[in-house]
Amino acid sequence: MFNILKIALRNLARYKRRTFLTASLITVGVVFVLVFIAVTGSFKNMMIGQITDSFVGHIQIHKKGYLASIDNLPLTMNLNPKALKKVEKAINETAGIEAYSKRIKFGGMFSNFVETTNIRLNGVNPEDEAKTVPLLFSRIKEGDKTIRKGEILVPELIAKGMKVKVGDMVVVIATNKDGSVNGKQFKIGGIVESATGPGGRDGYMHIKDAMEVLRMEKMDVSEIALRLSDFRALHDVHRKINGILSKELNKAGKPVFEVHTWEKLSPFFNIARMIDVMTFFIKIMLIAIVLVSIMNVMIMAVYERIREIGTIAAIGTMPEKILLMFLLEGFCLGVLGVLTGVILNAGVLYILNIVDLTFNFGRQTGLILSPTIDLPDILVISAIVIVVSVVASLQPAYKASKMEPIDALRHI
Repeated sequence: MFNILKIALRNLARYKRRTFLTASLITVGVVFVLVFIAVTGSFKNMMIGQITDSFVGHIQIHKKGYLASIDNLPLTMNLNPKALKKVEKAINETAGIEAYSKRIKFGGMFSNFVETTNIRLNGVNPEDEAKTVPLLFSRIKEGDKTIRKGEILVPELIAKGMKVKVGDMVVVIATNKDGSVNGKQFKIGGIVESATGPGGRDGYMHIKDAMEVLRMEKMDVSEIALRLSDFRALHDVHRKINGILSKELNKAGKPVFEVHTWEKLSPFFNIARMIDVMTFFIKIMLIAIVLVSIMNVMIMAVYERIREIGTIAAIGTMPEKILLMFLLEGFCLGVLGVLTGVILNAGVLYILNIVDLTFNFGRQTGLILSPTIDLPDILVISAIVIVVSVVASLQPAYKASKMEPIDALRHI
């Protein structure tokens, strides 16, 4: 085996130009794919982080049917104290949940005493919300990075449109679930930068203020947002807590709660899926490049070395050893291209991280892209290239092993 490998390496060294060009083509393909995976993967992870850590959370729990009518923010579909206790019990029984935040979401009218507009509001406990969506308070462009009682955080778009600033007094008017109208005066405590997605126009207030505006005697929450200690366990945690809560049934025998990951809550998930599809097709392109280039080289090698093949067959070399020799040549070409590609990829990613690539996403500007690639992705791409290199060598190698020594020696 070792001797055959040495012969294969010598054959590759004899045709330096061809070996160099083929290995270079494989290297370019490997570098292109790895850099593409690193950049797109980092972009996707950054956007997921921006969305989940700014306002959505990793998982949300609602009363069954709430999400279907979320545009209306129905107060009649809030979780009452009894349901809330069941949800908190399920959260405590589920491992992997780092923090959770209760939210009261409602629509109202926002007035600066001169003009009035509609607004979506979130009543939250600032300590719990900061643990669940840690980027929320970093979005506050003006004012203190917190939510105090008697104050309201106004989204940037409404603040500009209504010409209000931090410290101004405004009025929020809302209708509670019984149909009565109530209003309360608030001080603007901060201006919140708009985020990408459905939460970009949301304002925030303390959860006790929300209860007061809606005249709630006991807390009825619209949703509970969860943050996981390990985002990679998203679907495992979702499956566990959904399994617990799905056992809670109403009088009609239907589930009381619904549990959704961020994927069901944000339209960006469709973009993330498109990125994954693009990555898959790029991998297919790499396979095609390697397959064609290796097969072309090996076919040429067989035709140029017919008399050589005849000679080694005539001196007693078994067909399976001739087959193995050509397969090892393809294997070595694949390994050479992969090793060179991985090394160059590390250099390219290092340069990209030094350059600090910035981009804008929706209303978010100046986001810095830091492309990285995981070891499993490198190993998968490397394995694919090497396997395809061997497969591409199979047909020419089989052809060489089946040659008759006499006919091969007569070849000119």
